[in-house]
Amino acid sequence: MKRSIILLLFVMIAGSCSRLTKILRNPDIDEKYKAAINFYDNEDYYRAGLVFEDLLPNMMGRKEAEFVQFYYAYCHYHQKQYDLAAYYFKQFYDTYRRSEFAEEALYMHAYSNYKGTPDYNLDQSNTNTAVESMQDFLNIYSTSSYVEEGTRIIDELREKLELKAYNVAKQYQKLRRYKAAVIAYENFQNDFPDSDLKEEISFKRVEAQYELSKLSIQSLKEERYQKTLEYYYYLLDRFPESEYINEAQPIFKNTQRELADLGVAVN
Repeated sequence: MKRSIILLLFVMIAGSCSRLTKILRNPDIDEKYKAAINFYDNEDYYRAGLVFEDLLPNMMGRKEAEFVQFYYAYCHYHQKQYDLAAYYFKQFYDTYRRSEFAEEALYMHAYSNYKGTPDYNLDQSNTNTAVESMQDFLNIYSTSSYVEEGTRIIDELREKLELKAYNVAKQYQKLRRYKAAVIAYENFQNDFPDSDLKEEISFKRVEAQYELSKLSIQSLKEERYQKTLEYYYYLLDRFPESEYINEAQPIFKNTQRELADLGVAVN
């Protein structure tokens, strides 16, 4: 029984491959185009993509050329080949900007970039690219029906970038790379001024700067302790009711004592 099933599958696969080979070898472009559309309509995106790819160089000047390139991009998208999909949707848009599908193609370029973004703990270069491409779409098609969804996607991607930046800064601090941590916290504040994490980030910057000051060579201690006070006052001024104030108080007092020991008058 098992052997019969395997044999049947082999025959089906062989038959399918034989059919595809015949289609690809068929010199009749119209027949080949109909076969590609049929594969696509039946959600056989792999075979549809192979036939569309074969058609691409032979469609110059034909009205179907636009559809072949558009469907070809979608074949990659449906197979979750998002980098290739993004590339071919953009290529379609650049080639057929007056097409009725131009808006959809540019949106799908951005959306494919979005679908290809990694988890927040990995490199976020693709996420930045996705944000830029979606923002470009919104700038060009500001009244599009895709605007609401595009805006939501940008917000989602920025949250991912925010979480990545937050974890990078905290990791620097955990590894006692305090100078890098301080810079990372400052970059976070500049890049995400409306973040819900800005209060915590302000406190973590005080912490990291204080630890950096303690480990500094003598000639740098005064400048760095002064910076600790500056960051503490920033926290106090921006978030006077913050739960982090109590945690920052000992740092503030220790910093004052350290500066006094250095002969610096502190108010």
